Amino acid sequence: MRAPQKALSKELVAGLNMNGAKQMHIFTSYRLDSSMRLSCMKLMVSIVLASFQLFAQVQEPQVQMRREEQTMKNLIFYRTAQIDGLSIFYRESGPKDAPTILLLHGLPSSSRMFEPLFTRLSDRYHLVAPDYPGFGHSDWPDPKTFAYTFDHIAEIMNHFTEALGLSHFTLYMQDYGGPVGFRMILAHPDRVEALIVQDAVAHNTGLGENWKTRRAFWADRAANESALRTNLLSLATTKSRHAGNDPNVERHNPDFWTDEFYFLNQPGQADIQSDLFYDYRTNVDSYPKWQAWMREKQPRLLVIWGKYESSFDPSEPESYRRDVPKAEVHIVDGGHFALDTAADEIAALVQGFVGSSRQGSAERRAG
Repeated sequence: MRAPQKALSKELVAGLNMNGAKQMHIFTSYRLDSSMRLSCMKLMVSIVLASFQLFAQVQEPQVQMRREEQTMKNLIFYRTAQIDGLSIFYRESGPKDAPTILLLHGLPSSSRMFEPLFTRLSDRYHLVAPDYPGFGHSDWPDPKTFAYTFDHIAEIMNHFTEALGLSHFTLYMQDYGGPVGFRMILAHPDRVEALIVQDAVAHNTGLGENWKTRRAFWADRAANESALRTNLLSLATTKSRHAGNDPNVERHNPDFWTDEFYFLNQPGQADIQSDLFYDYRTNVDSYPKWQAWMREKQPRLLVIWGKYESSFDPSEPESYRRDVPKAEVHIVDGGHFALDTAADEIAALVQGFVGSSRQGSAERRAG
């Protein structure tokens, strides 16, 4: 009986040994398969990472190029042009093949007042803003030898646009930009695609109560010269052009009016500004011609008006609408120099207006 048990035990042991070997082989194979799979995964990850690195290396120059192009579009250039024997300073920005906006400044500012629009719109428009003779960084010829009249300044500005090759543009006019711009329009109406008026007057009713002293100056310059200079060129008046009757004066940067007041007190400036303002009376005489042109031509017109404007009468925006019933009229949260506090709103209005004006012009040409 013991012999068969012993044989059975040997067979059992042998079977167990065989099963153990198979299990060991399976376990070993599993470990090898797992190791291979892990190696494959590592290889795939390395390939993917290398591909991303290669893609980034290829794309980086293109991204950098686009970044540089965008920077160039937003870069403001400060240039001069020789016009009629004078050095005319101007700011320029944006792609030259984009729609052009010519911006004409007011008193006693310069092209500097348009910097907020340059930083917001030069990625899509070609912006050009000159300083008039006697203003900003342009030449200040002696009034004894140079006629400071709006006719003369408009003539020089027309020559300026010709020198820069500006054959078609939207005209943006603020304050003195109105009388300069309307003269440019009547001389070359084919150049102007649309008008933007920001706190500029083209109607006699638009001259408010503080123009009594100024009208007296026009009637008798010698008797009213001193009063006019106080009324027009004082620090208080310079400040009021910016802050107006805004109850929140703290949001207005005082550098604007202190810089302008410093400019007005430079040698020769009082005489220059008095001569030019004495010629302002010719603007009043020209208002009917400008109004007649608007009523006849019905130009694309955007009127922007600061609700705290203190230099002109608040009825003026609606006077424009009577001349051009389809005019866009917007009252913004600012004063005479509304870009001080309403730059974002004004930039959005300009962008929408110029875009629609260009589309309308293209459709009219196609028709």
